[in-house]
Amino acid sequence: MSTILFEIRGGVAFITLNRPDKLNSFTHEMALSFQNRLDECASLREVRAVHITGAGKAFSAGQDLAEVAGPEGPSVAEAAASAEATAAKTPGPSRMARILQEQYNPIVRRIRNLPKPVLAAVNGVAAGAGANIALCCDIVVAAESASFIQAFSKIGLIPDSGGTWFLPRLIGWQKAAAIAMLGEKIGAAEAERMGMVYKVYRDEEFAGASRALAAVLAELPTRALAFTKHAFNYSVNNNLEAQLELEDELQQRAAQTLDYAEGVRAFLEKRPAVFKGE
Repeated sequence: MSTILFEIRGGVAFITLNRPDKLNSFTHEMALSFQNRLDECASLREVRAVHITGAGKAFSAGQDLAEVAGPEGPSVAEAAASAEATAAKTPGPSRMARILQEQYNPIVRRIRNLPKPVLAAVNGVAAGAGANIALCCDIVVAAESASFIQAFSKIGLIPDSGGTWFLPRLIGWQKAAAIAMLGEKIGAAEAERMGMVYKVYRDEEFAGASRALAAVLAELPTRALAFTKHAFNYSVNNNLEAQLELEDELQQRAAQTLDYAEGVRAFLEKRPAVFKGE
């Protein structure tokens, strides 16, 4: 069974994390497959929006720790070794470094650089890297029974996959620090209240509502949305003057698109615009 399900329908690429028996926790193979599907979304003109969700009762529980503790990961004896013995060893490439550099950081970069809107539909628990992959998407919606957990401190780690970058920008320093350090479970309603997610839907309507929202995104002017995403990416480091210059550059590029011409015609003709993503 494929660990990543992929379907294109009505201009939307539907990506489903598919290890429901393991709460869609990531293995190396699954992460690489996810990256490949994101690359397809970037390259295919027919894809104008991306919808990411999980199979079963979870969005993703993050890294599959059984894989980390496998043959390439640290053994119990190594973990219990003294600091002196550990320091005396000549360390090879860290398994954790490979996980971040080969699996999660490329996923986050692909989502943020994808020139199309990406919607995370959090259908259940989103923990660890699973939570932060959701939060790095352009729009995050959640089922009312969903929850978010920065579970890293429970095993002696820090939030990764962009968690230390996205979380404080979404909800503020104090809330982010407390959630990251305490590892508390945040329910969907509270996540919406603090600005972590855009909207919460009742469980029974969640699947249909999230797909409908992705369909709306797919009907909007794709290149203008991509320029908006680009501007947001740079806004966190730009000062006002630099951001105004970037907006000027991107607006000029947007004004050269066919969708802009269609939008103006539709406005003057008092009809709904029919955008083609061009």
